[in-house]
Amino acid sequence: MKRRNSRQDAIRELVRGKSIRTQHSLVQELLALGFSCTQATVSRDIADMGLRKLPEGIYVLAEDLHLQRMLSEFVVSVLRAENLVVVKCQPGTASGVAAAVDDADLAHALGSVAGNDTVLVVVDDAERAASLQSLIDKLSSTR
Repeated sequence: MKRRNSRQDAIRELVRGKSIRTQHSLVQELLALGFSCTQATVSRDIADMGLRKLPEGIYVLAEDLHLQRMLSEFVVSVLRAENLVVVKCQPGTASGVAAAVDDADLAHALGSVAGNDTVLVVVDDAERAASLQSLIDKLSSTR
């Protein structure tokens, strides 16, 4: 059971960090991380975890679907300064975007503050902030 949980944690990170389009590419990414698994195993994990495919063909976590909708509709740009991620939004939409970021319970995101058209997300370190910036950029550009 421990192996399955750690594999699913790895899948969660891969799907959030990269644009995964096929089960085969997910198997290859897992193999590169040291997980020995088949496409059938990954298929079961996808079903267990509730992964969905966006119309663009990218896998997304079920819990990220609301976040993806908010980001793709309202985000204009994403910038990063060290451990801070700045999300520029359409006027009047930042509080909704910040709520979606908070609700997604993203690992290492400590919290967010919203103004009228800007969301500031504080992340626990710069490397993880870069990953969060990449995730937000990926989810917001799937229009």
